[in-house]
This record gives sequence, structure tokens and C-alpha cells, in this order.
Amino acid sequence: MKLHLILFSFVIFSQTTFGQKLKSVDDFGYTHMEFNYKNDKIDILIKSAKGEENVKKPLFFFCQGSLPIPLIKYNEKEVYGVFPFNPDILSKKYHVVIVGKPYIPLIADTKNLSPSFNFIDSTGKFPKKYSDRNLLNYYVHRNIKIIKYLQKMSWVSKSQLVVAGHSEGSSVSSKMSRETNKITHLIYAGGNPMGRIMSMIGQGRMHDTYSDSSSLGEEEIKYWEEVVKNKNDMDDSQGDTNKSTFVFSEPPIKQLENLKIPVLVSYGTKDWSAPFNDFMRVDFIRKGKSNFTFHPYIGAEHNFFPLTIDNKPNYDIFNWDKVTSDWIKWLNQH
Repeated sequence: MKLHLILFSFVIFSQTTFGQKLKSVDDFGYTHMEFNYKNDKIDILIKSAKGEENVKKPLFFFCQGSLPIPLIKYNEKEVYGVFPFNPDILSKKYHVVIVGKPYIPLIADTKNLSPSFNFIDSTGKFPKKYSDRNLLNYYVHRNIKIIKYLQKMSWVSKSQLVVAGHSEGSSVSSKMSRETNKITHLIYAGGNPMGRIMSMIGQGRMHDTYSDSSSLGEEEIKYWEEVVKNKNDMDDSQGDTNKSTFVFSEPPIKQLENLKIPVLVSYGTKDWSAPFNDFMRVDFIRKGKSNFTFHPYIGAEHNFFPLTIDNKPNYDIFNWDKVTSDWIKWLNQH
């Protein structure tokens, strides 16, 4: 695995202070459901407006970014946000759904996680059962099964189904939209329509300097050559398997360009994937694809934080809730 792939996962900033340790999902304000997929126990969290858990509403299904991060993280003083945004913005109109990563605990004390909140085993690696399932098609087919299951519930309206994905989740959500006709609206956020490897190369290029004797961008291309030579390799001794990198590098633009449903593309113009989103925008204008709306966040990076003069995220300006409010405005217009 390339450890810098943390950039493909949303950053966890939303925090709540509390006075005592919380032990059950109910304490965190979510409905917890378990689902069996191919004999794997899958954790589902649902955020509903308080007192409206049984009120019939459509689903807003959120596909999170990469890495084996538990959905609920806490320490002695804080609970970290399950979503990168405040789900209350969406729960007035929707039941907001998120699904845990395979074989990763639902709830974890941050003292038992890596500094980046990853769940690792006693050897310091990602769990093998997680790595074996950390594949595009696994998430796509699992999520579609979960949606079919949830839409049988009396409190779920089938009038609309919104699927949103950020970073790695954008690749999952775009392919879901091609493989099921249940989805009525797609939100593609912080993704790279040319695939993961292009973001990795772009990140490397940004750090290259003229005087360097080596190039991070070139190293990523060499890494890609090895991945392609052994594209079915499931060795996880270095983190992500070759197969995982290969399948997540499939260009989502191939899925997106054939969609007929309304699609919103949200991205920061300082993200490494921005040029590819701009290309998709220009290309779709050329092709007359009127079902796409593009919302660039000028001067913002991958997680929608503005950059400082020295090109570092300004964490004092939290834009995720603004982004989510823009999603609601778009949904109301479409």
C-alpha cells in the first residue's frame, strides 16, 4: 500500500464533547443494523431526525473514503463524527445511511487505533480479512444488496434514492449507479474520473522539483507498471493489494458518461484530481450531457479546506457543511 492513500479518505474533524464513556450505538444517536453479505457481518448506521426514525423518508446512502477506519471513534473527552459533515443537514428530508468496512470494528477507542485512526492488527498491518475484501466490486454489490434490504422497511420511501460518494467512495457510488436502476440521484464528490492511480501520480508530481534527482511521480508510474503486471496479486504485506489498486484505478468516467440520472460533481480546485474533473466537465459540455451539474470549490483541496499561502489546508475554515447544504439545494432543484 502507498501510505499516502489516506488522502483518499475523508478527514475526521467533526467532534462532540461528552462527559462519560459511551458503550452502545444508541448512545451515539444512530440506529444500528446488521446485514449478512456472503457470510460477512456488515454494520449499517442510520442517522434519522430525532423522533422521526419511523417516519417514511427516502434514503441518502453515503459511500465513505478509503482505509480501515471504524465508523464510531471516541476517547475520554470526544466522539469523532461518523460522517465528514453534519448529517442533521440531510436527516430532515432523508434517512442517512453509512456502511462499515469489512471486518473492522464498528466502535473503537482511538487509543487502540493508529494515529490516522486506522484499525491495525498486532503486527501493525491492516487485517487480512479486510484487505481480501477491499475491492471495488465487493463494495458495489454489497451496497446494492443493502439498499434492496433497506427499501423493504416500512420507514423507507422508494420515491427517491440518493447515493453520494467521496474520494474512494465516489468510484463505488458511480459504479453502483451503472449496476442498479434504483438510484435516482448521484453525488460524485472529491473523486478522480480517471482513477486512483492518476491521483497518486498527480500528488507525486506536485512534490517534484527541478533539482530533484528522483521523481515521486515517476515512482508512482513504476509502481503502476508492477501493479498491472501482477493485477490479481492479493498479497497485503505492504498494505493495499495490487488487485485493490488496479480495480480502483479503473476510470469512473466510463461509468459516469453513460448515466441518464441527475449527477452532481463536487470538487476542490486545488485537489490533485481537479484537472481531471475539469476535463470531464469540458468533455461533457462538448457532448451536451445536460444531466450533469459541476460545483467546483475554488481554492479548496480534497476535503474542501481552503489552502493557505504555503499550500497547506486551513483547518480553521470547515467547508463540509457548506458542501452538504449545496447538495440539498441541488437535490431540491432536481
